[in-house]
Order: sequence, then C-alpha cells, then structure tokens
Amino acid sequence: MDFRLTDDQRALRQGVRDLLEGRFGREALRATLDRADGTDTAGGSADGGSATGAGGGGVGRSAGGGRVLDRELWRALGAAGFFALRLPEAAGGVGLGLPEAVLAFEEAGRVLLPGPLIATHLAAGTVPGAATGETVVTAVDGGLVEWLDEADIVLGDIAGAEPLAPVDPLTPLHRLPARGGPPHRSPAPGEPRDARTPDRLLVSLLTAAEQLGSAARTCETAVQHARTREQFGRPIGAFQAVQHLCADMLARLETARAAVYAASVTADPADVAAARLLADEAAVRGARDCLQVHGGMGFTWESDVHLHLKRAWTRTHRAGGGTQSEEELAEDLLAGTA
Repeated sequence: MDFRLTDDQRALRQGVRDLLEGRFGREALRATLDRADGTDTAGGSADGGSATGAGGGGVGRSAGGGRVLDRELWRALGAAGFFALRLPEAAGGVGLGLPEAVLAFEEAGRVLLPGPLIATHLAAGTVPGAATGETVVTAVDGGLVEWLDEADIVLGDIAGAEPLAPVDPLTPLHRLPARGGPPHRSPAPGEPRDARTPDRLLVSLLTAAEQLGSAARTCETAVQHARTREQFGRPIGAFQAVQHLCADMLARLETARAAVYAASVTADPADVAAARLLADEAAVRGARDCLQVHGGMGFTWESDVHLHLKRAWTRTHRAGGGTQSEEELAEDLLAGTA
C-alpha cells in the first residue's frame, strides 16, 4: 500500500497552510491570547448570547470577558471547505477523503488554531450551517466539553457542566458530572472488533493529526533556535546535548507521521490507536524538548513554545487518548493470538 502523498494532496496541504498562516499567523494568535486573558477589548464585549440546541449552548464569553473564537475566521474556513472536506459534492461538500482531512487538521495543529474544529467538521453533514462555518458545533467528549460557552450547537448531555480553569488558555473547558459506566468497552463475544463509534474513531485520528502538526512546529522551532542562539561564541546547536534533543524530536515526529498517514488510509481501529499514541508522545515530548532547547525563555508568556505544550496536554484528554488506545491495541494483539 502506497502512503506517499499525491501532487493534489501536497497542493491541498500547502493551500491550507497558506490560508491559516495568512488568517491566523503569530500576530493573530497573540491577539487572541490577549482577548482570552482579558487584556484586550478590541474584539468587543461578549454580552450577546448565542443560539443553543441539542443540549444547550453558552453566552459566548471567555474567562477574561472577551470573545475568543473569531467568527469571521470560522466562516473563512467554511468558505474554503475546511469543515466540508469529506462531505460529498452532491451535498455541497468538497468530496475528498479521510487522508485529506488529516492533512488539513495537521496544518491547524501547526498554528494552534483554536475552536471546536473536529466537532464542527464531523457535524458538517447533519447540522445546518456547520459545513459553511456559520454554525459552531461542539460535543461532549467523555467527561469534558470544549468551547461550550462559544458554541451555537452542543451535541450531548451537558446537564451539570461546570467550567474549569484550563491549562491551555485557548481551549476553554467544562467538566461534566460522572454518568457511570466504563470509559472503554471491550467488544462482546461475537461482536465485530471494529464495532466502535465511528465518530470516536475520527475524533482520535483527527486529534492525532493536530498533535502531529504541533510536533512539527515545535521541532522546526527548536532547530531554528539551536542554529541562531549562541553561547560561548558558538550556536547552541553545536553542542551534542542539544543535537540529541533535536534528533529525538525529529525521530518521534517522523514515526508519528508515518503512523497517522497510514491510519488515515486504512481507518483501522488498531492503526488509529497506534497513531494516536505516537502522535500524543511526539507532541508532548517534542514541546518539552523544545522548551529545553530554549531554556528559561521557552517558559515566558512571549514565547509560543509553552502554548504548544499546553495544547498538546489538553488534546491528550480527548477520546482515544492514553489508556483507551493502549487497551485497544492490547485487545487487538490478544485477538490475534486467540
């Protein structure tokens, strides 16, 4: 099976990168952070309420009091086909497949694009306005809900949801009370091994794609800093300890990339689980190693490195993260020996 990108896929990836870097470059990222922190009121007050549905919605306020989600950018993504990428052309979509969606979400991860991207993407065929970016959709994911206050439609039961102080300033979270029941269920006797919720599988894979993009950006950032930052009259990249950090980042990144791209082609639950584990590791450890390369500078608010680490940590709590993927891989291995 050939997992290499086609010319059309490379063009798609470059097009999404150009769009996001043009509409959500570093200046836009920092401006969004200022609004989330309540230090910038240029975006206007958040007194207006948003529409609700399928479980409710919120009043569209960030912790700092200003709107964080850029609705204009959201509509621009819709106009570019980001949310309707896998929707059939007959239904007004782009008509592409899961590999192309993975490439698009990888680019979103590179720039730390905020918002419930995956939930809106998955709702494009069922929720009016989701495909065009006119409607912001979020969904219950385990015991957490992202972007509850700024969503127009919330899929799932949000009764008793309580706001959390998020680690990532650009991922507002609400926690739901325990509903009972195990978070992961093994297939019953005689049940097909792939009988898992399709949306849950897609959430895990697209999250892995975002983690992959973040890992790529932190790897590039570390290498660039190592080439330009000097100590004792030499670039710090000349020191073996820094070289090892950068080499390990690249090795984890490319291993995860191969796994994520392969899983996007096969859509096999075991492949997705492996890809998710590798991508989570590449994103979290890559950001931590990038902090090491930057030294104390990486922990300052002015640096973007800590933002990648915080977002990577937050993504690991989505469906398919950590123990869930490990259990699915273990089940697959045990099934192969039965």
